[in-house]
Amino acid sequence: MVNNEEVIEELKKIVKQKGLKYTEQREIVLNILINATDHLSAEEVYNEIKSQYKESNIGIATVYRALSFLEEVDLITSITFGTDGKKYESNAKSHHDHLICTSCGKIVEFLDDEIEKRQDRIAKKNKFKITSHSMQLYGTCETCSK
Repeated sequence: MVNNEEVIEELKKIVKQKGLKYTEQREIVLNILINATDHLSAEEVYNEIKSQYKESNIGIATVYRALSFLEEVDLITSITFGTDGKKYESNAKSHHDHLICTSCGKIVEFLDDEIEKRQDRIAKKNKFKITSHSMQLYGTCETCSK
């Protein structure tokens, strides 16, 4: 797990490398996701900003642009829900995979050492070097199955 300051410093470094202007808006969006306990949609990020940063006048379009940039530079990641859009989370968390309910949209994070080992064995067997991976398992949660 990386601390917030390290992630913000990484953002500053990336922006400088790209020759872009550092904006407080990107930092605020990133901070919301670093501190989030759930995966958030752009609208939920926007609502959190309105709640936590009342003095800020960040519009929803700015939130979308910031999310797109932060995902492009690999500081956040998203899960796509087809026509329902995306949910975002910070990449500062330790590695995990996802169970996603196709009925209610609930997302459960999990880590399974056996799955991780098996992926490594499969890669080794195929002379393949894994640089990253994302596992998303879709189905129906217990509540929606009832």
